[in-house]
Amino acid sequence: MPIQVGEKAPNFTLYNTQKKPISLADFKGSTLVLHFFPQAFTGVCTQQMCTMRDDLAYYNDLNAKVVGISVDSVFTLAKFKEFESINFDLLSDFNKTVIADYGIVLEEFVFGMKGVSRRAAFVIDAEGVVRYAEVLASAGDLPNFDALRAAVETCNGTIMA
Repeated sequence: MPIQVGEKAPNFTLYNTQKKPISLADFKGSTLVLHFFPQAFTGVCTQQMCTMRDDLAYYNDLNAKVVGISVDSVFTLAKFKEFESINFDLLSDFNKTVIADYGIVLEEFVFGMKGVSRRAAFVIDAEGVVRYAEVLASAGDLPNFDALRAAVETCNGTIMA
């Protein structure tokens, strides 16, 4: 079962595209928006990450950090980040531990691929508590970006116009 609103977010340490370890604890004191996506370079995943890229200033203004996580290797994510000019960290959950901890393993993807991440978005507050959780049934759907923004605003006690 996926992590629910009100639960403590599971800790993680994953590597970013610069091969630097990044942990949930690194974001203590800030709101964190976690975007899980099945695979880099696929259509909907690219749209999801590029939407966040294009809206990053909005989240930065709310003291919110954005991170993308997939089971792709750090090398694949580095190329994806460069190709799409992604301006936030992409983390590799190559061993699939974090997607298991968050309860979002997609057993069957496409072309017989098994064990990628469901498309999901979580907002974690400054104390590490999940304040928004959206796990999509279909990998072809995008998160509700308006609801995501509202959750971040609520975490920070701010309503943006």
